[in-house]
Amino acid sequence: MMDGNTMKLILKDEGMRTDLSYGELNISGNEEYGFRPFQLMVASIAGCSAGVFRKVLEKQRVEFEDIQLDASVERNPKEANRIEKITLHFVVKGHRLNQEKLEKSLAVSRKNCSMVRSVENSIQIEEKVEAIELSM
Repeated sequence: MMDGNTMKLILKDEGMRTDLSYGELNISGNEEYGFRPFQLMVASIAGCSAGVFRKVLEKQRVEFEDIQLDASVERNPKEANRIEKITLHFVVKGHRLNQEKLEKSLAVSRKNCSMVRSVENSIQIEEKVEAIELSM
């Protein structure tokens, strides 16, 4: 269980396990036994970025129907498969969306996302936003 800023991980045959308030998380280099560490890294960055972006849009009263996010990762096999770059491609669906306002909102969210800020000096984070107009 995570207490404050401490996470207890328990060794298992094919990786590690931790029990969190939401449930059990299994981590392994083998996808048959748990989430791979790089997947968790990308998911935490993408999840944080999307959550902050959504809050910024809501605070600015930008009306949208849906937000989808594709996260792609580039790794360097010569450096222990180090994550070099993560591209976050947001697709915002709604009515009367303003591309410039979406881009400004994404810039604000980047400054307020703790996960992006934590890795920005070691992993290149590229963010793109695309507006899709829904018919009335």
